Amino acid sequence: MLITVDFAAGQPLSDQVAGAVRAAVANGTARPGDRLPSARTVASSLGINLHTVLRGYQQLRDEGLVELRRGRTAVISGSADGLRVRLEDAAREFVVAARRAGASDAEALAAVERLLGEVR
Repeated sequence: MLITVDFAAGQPLSDQVAGAVRAAVANGTARPGDRLPSARTVASSLGINLHTVLRGYQQLRDEGLVELRRGRTAVISGSADGLRVRLEDAAREFVVAARRAGASDAEALAAVERLLGEVR
């Protein structure tokens, strides 16, 4: 799994680490049972502090998306499938509402992109 951060973004690096894992779960590239790279490996490859990565992993643990096994590894938990399902359900509801409102695909996507930029 590729975890990236944007140093120019206004979002804390630990949130970006957690967001990269959430995105991988949401798009299916990370599945329950998959191991995350070690925090030390991620920190070294991104040039960030180890504790920053650990904070991101702890966010995911607190959300129930990751199981942290002290001294061993972080593993995507079984509840990760629930995230994907919730996102698909929300997207389906949005698409239905956009169609009912007569929005074009471009208008609907523009609305989502605008909101993604606004909501943190």
